[in-house]
Amino acid sequence: MDRGRLTLLGVPIDSVGQSGGTELGPRALRKLLEPAGLDDAGDTERQIRGLDRDPRNGWLAYEDNLGVTAEIRERVGELIAGGRIPVVLGGCCTLLPGALAGARDSLGEIGLACLDGHLDLFTGETSPTGEGADMPVAAALGMAPPELLTAIGPEPPLDPVRTALIGARDREEFELIAPLPAGTGIGRIEDRDALRHADLDRLGASVAGELEAGGRYWIHLDVDILDPKAFPATDYLMDDGLSLPELKAILRPLAESDAVAGISVTCFNPEKDRDGQSGAALATLLDCALIA
Repeated sequence: MDRGRLTLLGVPIDSVGQSGGTELGPRALRKLLEPAGLDDAGDTERQIRGLDRDPRNGWLAYEDNLGVTAEIRERVGELIAGGRIPVVLGGCCTLLPGALAGARDSLGEIGLACLDGHLDLFTGETSPTGEGADMPVAAALGMAPPELLTAIGPEPPLDPVRTALIGARDREEFELIAPLPAGTGIGRIEDRDALRHADLDRLGASVAGELEAGGRYWIHLDVDILDPKAFPATDYLMDDGLSLPELKAILRPLAESDAVAGISVTCFNPEKDRDGQSGAALATLLDCALIA
């Protein structure tokens, strides 16, 4: 990956439909990354507001999700068309379908390396909350209401065969989405149990090799892949996550590839980072894995 082409894009959104929380993540993380001297394209404007689920499809604040998705698609597509590699600072995982659609618009077929404590395969019908952050991988694969599919269309932006989901460990989610992920055609799922026994550097290199064989790919990092002891500043705390060195071991070979189309980093909540240690650790991780 050409580090000189990296360009920050903030997406200050939180799928809970209220202000605060992960909306504040992009601003805080941007400030911590200032010493890296990256180009900066500013922030998107649309936000997610509303506490009601759409009776037709179960999505919370559905109209705002549509607007956010369309804006992210446009901004990411413009950056990539201009020769840049977007580093999208979220916000929550709701941003992913729009980012993948923007990358697809400029580059054609796109793959995904998703490092996340969840599979993100809920739909509006199965999600306990209706939040867009429950459903981004499902939506990008085509499991979404028609208006959202139009917003990321004409075809779903993500090829399931070129999708790698790494780090999921939410047993409740596994039960609620069943029988998914069976039948989705997802190329590779490495859950937390699989990572426990793996050479993580080699696993990251293997995923990178598989994805780049088909063309360009996107890296998505949700910080809830980390253990709460290593990173408490996120909203979905689950025990038995990765340590920071373990995450770096997986991320570094993925980020080194020239096939990387863009990166998104989500679910950092500065309101839960009272001593600043989580934000500093995340900035150091990104600096080492993406920029150095």
